[in-house]
Amino acid sequence: MLRSANEAFAHVFTFDSTSPLGSTAAAPVLRVSQIISALSYALDLTEGQPMGHSVRACIIGMRIAGQIRLPIQDQADLYYSLLLKDAGCSSNASRLFHILSADEIRAKGDVKTTDWTRVGWESLQYAISHVATGAPFLKRIRTLLSVAATQQRDSCELVKIRCERGSSVARRMGFAENVALGIFSLDEHWNGGGYPDGLRGKQIPLFSRIMNLSQTLEVFWANRGPQAAIDVACRRSGRWFDPDLVKAVESLHQAGTLFADLGTEKVLHDVVGLEPEDRQMLLTEGMLDGICMAFAEVIDAKSPFTYRHSTGVANAAIAIGQELDLNPQTITFLRRAALLHDIGKLSVSNSILEKPGKLTEGEFSVVKKHPYFTFEILRRIPGFEELSEIAASHHEKLDGSGYFRGYGAEQLSLPARILVVADIYDALAARRPYRDAMPIEKVFGIMQSEGAHKLDARCLEALISAHRQEDSSGLTALASAVSNPVISKPKEILV
Repeated sequence: MLRSANEAFAHVFTFDSTSPLGSTAAAPVLRVSQIISALSYALDLTEGQPMGHSVRACIIGMRIAGQIRLPIQDQADLYYSLLLKDAGCSSNASRLFHILSADEIRAKGDVKTTDWTRVGWESLQYAISHVATGAPFLKRIRTLLSVAATQQRDSCELVKIRCERGSSVARRMGFAENVALGIFSLDEHWNGGGYPDGLRGKQIPLFSRIMNLSQTLEVFWANRGPQAAIDVACRRSGRWFDPDLVKAVESLHQAGTLFADLGTEKVLHDVVGLEPEDRQMLLTEGMLDGICMAFAEVIDAKSPFTYRHSTGVANAAIAIGQELDLNPQTITFLRRAALLHDIGKLSVSNSILEKPGKLTEGEFSVVKKHPYFTFEILRRIPGFEELSEIAASHHEKLDGSGYFRGYGAEQLSLPARILVVADIYDALAARRPYRDAMPIEKVFGIMQSEGAHKLDARCLEALISAHRQEDSSGLTALASAVSNPVISKPKEILV
């Protein structure tokens, strides 16, 4: 039997000392670091790195900061710079896919172990492996020549897109300006050969110098082992990296502390403990909403076809919740789950997301995994147990035909049912690679006819009622009333 939505979810993310369920137990006090470190796992996915890359790079960077005796205030800001270093990574995914005509996630992952600043066999081999990989021979050659001719310009453009968006995300979350500037200059190199501004030496912010070195060390440590990581840092000292920082890295490695415990399952716990104690940031309602909104933007920036999808789903979920007379606290819960529901889609290449034709069975299997990644990412945050379940259920159906778990009516709570309806509504109403946006009445017609045994009729009727009350002006006005100001083919959607 389904629990009342108001009863089951009112206690989630309360920030006072009294539980609405009748318990006097205090709600868990969360820190911003617990949210950001867990959500950084999503950034790893879109960069083609194993989940935990950003967390491990943060641990390495903070150890370097301790070795060079960086002041505590600076360490606090560096900490969040490291965790958010890839916050802009989704914004250039579509552009990179169109340049390469291939899987941009795989390309992003492999470039991390390539010295792309030097023309030679290594860079040629990378190009051959990542440009127009599925195209006929002559088309591949033409694309390879085109990529080679514009490589420097395209690289600068891609880095600039990423850096501008990443620094903007940090500012939106309310972090200090030096956090944003550190993220912006992440890809600058000591010898002036980096991007986007070609800064040289100590013109590059110290945070950026530490971050670039830390992420490179982590990638080589994960792929080729500790000694390979040290070797590449030494080879690139004076070219990519600040020589003084490389010396600090060598000292840490000789002491056996640089890579200590990075391979254990407790890295997420360890990274939270590295935030300077007297600079710890406790989470507030407004901060949580700001983080959810910022990551919704990261998610939706992945493809032009998902622009504002997460906020669209949130608006629809809010409208349904209001029509069903859910309390404001439950509606806030729904909004947060909706904003983060597609965070796992950062694992899907744009070669799939923007494919104009029908997906292959293998491609669809990749798509079907994204709710699993949503669950895996969100469940790592203390107190997000219920939210991770709801957010990861957005492709489930009442008849058990959905994914990723094949849940049926008995396993889908009211909030989950609301999110399913809201997600399908926004997906049908938006433009997609294989079709234009649909008129709203056609959207509702498809949902009513095709979703008779798949969708919750009460939630669908609530959405239709909310839309009609808005007199065709959309659902944005309904959403804005409760929003925190801080911060396939059509029928296949239902399968």
